[in-house]
Amino acid sequence: MTRTAAFTREQLRAPFTLVLLVAVPARFVTASAGVLSDFARALGGGLGGDAAAALGAGWAAAFISGTLGFFQATSSRGADRRLALAGSGPLRVAASRISASLALAVVATGAGFIALLLRTGLVHPWHAGAAVLAFALIYLAVGVLIGAVISAPLEGSLAVAFVFLLDVFSGPGMAAHAAFYSVSRKAADVLITAGLGQTSPTTDWLKLGAVVLLALVCSFAVFAYSARSRA
Repeated sequence: MTRTAAFTREQLRAPFTLVLLVAVPARFVTASAGVLSDFARALGGGLGGDAAAALGAGWAAAFISGTLGFFQATSSRGADRRLALAGSGPLRVAASRISASLALAVVATGAGFIALLLRTGLVHPWHAGAAVLAFALIYLAVGVLIGAVISAPLEGSLAVAFVFLLDVFSGPGMAAHAAFYSVSRKAADVLITAGLGQTSPTTDWLKLGAVVLLALVCSFAVFAYSARSRA
């Protein structure tokens, strides 16, 4: 068994974890569209219909993945130190940890995406699926970054929640103008466009890909440095 598979199995040791990965995104998509539309109107945004449901899928995958990334990083401190000292090295340990988190983030993305397909009649479903996955990957990186520098579970989980809530209420669809600090605004732009039955221009996809890549590279670098310093 590879280290990535072992780390994934470690996270799924508690059956409740898998239930959360699947149930939370699915339930959020089916229950949140109307509420999100009301919030958007109150905040000056114009979100509604399938676009609201699509954005709900993105946020659900983001929150689950961010929380997962944080606890993956914090719970691994002792084990990573021993693995690095045993000869695996911090870079390999970091790659395996983040790969395991990526696999679980894909599960959360799939649950939200399937619920979205069942609830709406998206014209461009795969565009929406790619944007939901981008949400998950961006927030996975956010969770790993926070977990690499904050070891306390309460403070770290609150930091993840703070970034998430700040992003939700200042991002596209909810605010009249998305704030520059909205970390998922590129993913939200693509996802809302897909929810409206339209296609995003190539430049939007390139910008979104750059944001995802930058987020993952930064999280890997900080996690590897943290693992090296602990070793």
